[in-house]
Amino acid sequence: MASNDPTTPAEGVPGVEPAAIARHVVVVPPDVPMVSLLGPRDELLRVLERAFARTDVHVRGNEITVSGTAGEVALVERLVDQMLAVLRAGQPLSADAVERSVAMLRAQAAGTGSDRPADVLTLNILSNRGRTIRPKTVNQKHYVDAIDTHTVVFGIGPAGTGKTYLAMAKAVQALQAKQVNRIVLTRPAVEAGERLGFLPGTLTDKIDPYLRPLYDALHDMLDPDSIPRLMTAGTIEVAPLAYMRGRTLNDAFIILDEAQNTSPEQMKMFLTRLGFNSKVVVTGDVTQVDLPSGTESGLRVVQEILEGIEDVHFSRLTSTDVVRHRLVSEIVDAYGRWEDARPAASAGQRGHREQRGRR
Repeated sequence: MASNDPTTPAEGVPGVEPAAIARHVVVVPPDVPMVSLLGPRDELLRVLERAFARTDVHVRGNEITVSGTAGEVALVERLVDQMLAVLRAGQPLSADAVERSVAMLRAQAAGTGSDRPADVLTLNILSNRGRTIRPKTVNQKHYVDAIDTHTVVFGIGPAGTGKTYLAMAKAVQALQAKQVNRIVLTRPAVEAGERLGFLPGTLTDKIDPYLRPLYDALHDMLDPDSIPRLMTAGTIEVAPLAYMRGRTLNDAFIILDEAQNTSPEQMKMFLTRLGFNSKVVVTGDVTQVDLPSGTESGLRVVQEILEGIEDVHFSRLTSTDVVRHRLVSEIVDAYGRWEDARPAASAGQRGHREQRGRR
C-alpha cells in the first residue's frame, strides 16, 4: 500500500513474513518539490503502489519509508533515485515514464538489461515549439544510438514503436547540425489491402496519400512555414520509392519507410543508392506486409543477406516498445499469439507463396 499522510508506517506488509521485512528511508533533497516527485494528487505515488503491490510505502514530509522484501525495497529506492535524476535534468515526470522506469529496473534485476532509466528518458533528440522528442524505452535508445554509430540501420518492429518518428527526428537533427545537406524520405506506394483506383489530380496529388504520414511527422519537427521552402530548395525530398532508381545520394540522410512492402529487388535498388557521407535508415514491420500474394518481402530477405556485415545494424523493437495507447501493445501481442497458435497453417501458406513466387 502507498500513502501520503503523516501516520506511522504499518508494522506488517501483506504477504510478507515479518522476519523477512526490510525497511529503508529515502530522504528527498529539500530543493525538490514533493509534488513534482509524487505527482498531482499523488498520481505517480499510485503508479509506484501498483508496481510494488507487496511493499508498504509511506511519505512524511520529504521522507519516503519503504517496507517489504529486501529486493523490492532496493528496487523502490533505485526507482526514486532515477526519478530524482530525471527531475534534476529539468524534465517533468509522467505516469508512463515511471511505469517504463519500473520495467527497466526489473529487467536490470533479472539480468536482462543494463541501461539506467534516467539515461534513456533524458536523451533529447530534437526540440521544437516547446516539445522535445526523445526515446522512451531501452530498445528505442539503442535504436537511436545505432543511428549515430552505423551507416545503415534497420528499425524493425510493430506499429507504434517509434521506428519512423525517431529516424526522422535524427534526420532533422543531422540537417540542423549540418552533418548532411538534405533529407530524402521515401516509401513504396502500396495499398494496405484496399484498391484505391484512379485517383484524381496531378501525379503529386496521386502519390500524396502514400506519403502523408511522412509529411505529418515533418510538421511535428519543423516550423510548418519552413517546410515548403525546404522542399522547393530540395533540402527535404519526399518521394515514392520508384523515384530512387538510377540515383546516387551523397551528403544525405535517407529514410525508407514501410520497407516490408518492398520486393527483394526494390530493397537492393534502394540500398545501392547510398553515396558518400550519407546515412540510411530502413523501417518496417514484417507482420504487416501488403504485397500481392506470391511476392516476398524485401525486408524479410535482407535480414538474412546483410546480418553480420560491418556498419550495418538491425534494431528490433517489440510490443514493449509501443508508445501509443496501451491497447496497441496488447493488440500486437494478441496477433502474435494467434499466429503462433496456427504454425501448420502459416507454414502451409508460406510454402504456397514461395511455390507461386518460383513460377
